[in-house]
Amino acid sequence: MRSPTEFTAWKALTEHQKEMASVNIASLFANDPQRAIKYTTDAAGWTLDYAKNRASDKTLSLLIDLVKEAGLENAIQKMFSGEHLNSTEDRSVLHVALRASQAQKSLIVDGVDVLAEVRATLKQMETFVKQLHSGEWKGYTGKRITDVVSIGIGGSYLGPKVVTEALTPYKKDDITVHFVANIDGSDISGKLKRLNPETTVFVISSKTFGTLETLSNANAARDWFLGNGGSQDNVSKHFAAVSSNVKKAVDFGMAEENIFPMWDWVGGRYSLWSAIGLPIAIAVGMDNFYELLDGAHQMDEHFRTAPFEKNLPVIMGALGVWYINFHNAQTHALIPYDHYLRAMPAHIQQLDMESNGKSTLLNGDGVTNDTGPIIWGGAGTNGQHAYHQLLHQGTRLVPVDFIAPLTSHNPIGEHHAHLFANCLSQSQALMVGKSLEQAKQELRDTGATPEQVDVVAPHKVIPGNRPSNTLLTNKMTPATVGALIALYEHRTFVQGTVWGINSFDQWGVELGKVLGTDIYNRLVSDSDNSVLDTSTQALIDAFKKAQA
Repeated sequence: MRSPTEFTAWKALTEHQKEMASVNIASLFANDPQRAIKYTTDAAGWTLDYAKNRASDKTLSLLIDLVKEAGLENAIQKMFSGEHLNSTEDRSVLHVALRASQAQKSLIVDGVDVLAEVRATLKQMETFVKQLHSGEWKGYTGKRITDVVSIGIGGSYLGPKVVTEALTPYKKDDITVHFVANIDGSDISGKLKRLNPETTVFVISSKTFGTLETLSNANAARDWFLGNGGSQDNVSKHFAAVSSNVKKAVDFGMAEENIFPMWDWVGGRYSLWSAIGLPIAIAVGMDNFYELLDGAHQMDEHFRTAPFEKNLPVIMGALGVWYINFHNAQTHALIPYDHYLRAMPAHIQQLDMESNGKSTLLNGDGVTNDTGPIIWGGAGTNGQHAYHQLLHQGTRLVPVDFIAPLTSHNPIGEHHAHLFANCLSQSQALMVGKSLEQAKQELRDTGATPEQVDVVAPHKVIPGNRPSNTLLTNKMTPATVGALIALYEHRTFVQGTVWGINSFDQWGVELGKVLGTDIYNRLVSDSDNSVLDTSTQALIDAFKKAQA
């Protein structure tokens, strides 16, 4: 894989950026009355309006040339067929298979029908969820289960938590699902204080059943259970696991039928569609979980089959490359105008930054261009009273994705109309801005003196010409939530393919784990710390002093 900077399309885009540098987005609308229609496309219940971008027909044509030259079509085919796209770990990348099992008969990868395994796991999940909600599953004192605590970290935590929040209107009333991830003792202790050990089930999600944070919290949960009336013989009635290490889970005290499989062809940040999504299924029911999978599958099929010129993940991914590599954008903001989606930027942050935060090409050479941006954001309209100031008048170019449903699950008066108006006005304001003359006239209209106008007007100027996408759906449902997350998964893959990097490993995460174990051993022993840098030595000493 050669550097993308060597591609013919990349060189053409470099020259084209010079042409576009002085072009204003508003002028593109003025010159093309059909722009809004031409720059809108839809799939899987979502409509993408990408007209408010610093992009002309030529820009988009060159970007499509770029993804083609990068071999995206072949990369998509390889992913869906189960080839080992994750080259550094020699693994398939098959999160798409997790949501294809109801629509596709089989998929043989490395001699195994992975769809048969997925279907078997879904049936196992069905049984578990039905037992909980029917009351068939009872705690050790014979009481119904009222609370489920999901313990995981990273993708085993964030994806399920975000989706469960997003599907709040679909939650079942009889069981409340809680999430614990942080090894900070305040996280799990805060949850346990409100729970009854007789009516609580813990789901431990760890592929190896050895992840430090997850295992520490699992042990703390078991200690709490044993210290409040439970016994080791009854652990199996209150603990289940999602893990490939069946032996360790059984040794912990779990029944083998309540240990759900994980596969090495699913990365953590892509795993919410698997048994890792068990907390979602418990919270909203298996029917809604299947709808979630179906929505994602619809987006998968769109990504796999739609022409690139009308392909939502391709368009969004290519435009991201346009800003990152040709306009020096360092960040990208996601702003959902839906309260239940407020945590989604955190999930996409992990998905994108863990996938494309790379500096090495597939062939081992170093990259010669920027790769993944910093992903951030939060709920509209809250952000309008915080970071939108920087978006409108700051010196940094920050492309924005606005995400909104057309209808609300909780209609109250004119609330949703005001919410949606804010969403549209922010994207419009980013594009049109406010000129110096407009600022001066506003001040004159308020009766300001000429001196006041001259002093204040420059501070009210808003440059405009800031790009954004708008993603709309009729209503946030399990299917549209599934499609939305799949859209961002594929958008991330598009960009990684263009950059020629492996979007499916995460070696950068591993170093901190290794060093963390070493430092932990030093914190709890009298090890000689002189081999460490003086800063780390001093910080270890400070910790030991505080503990003493």
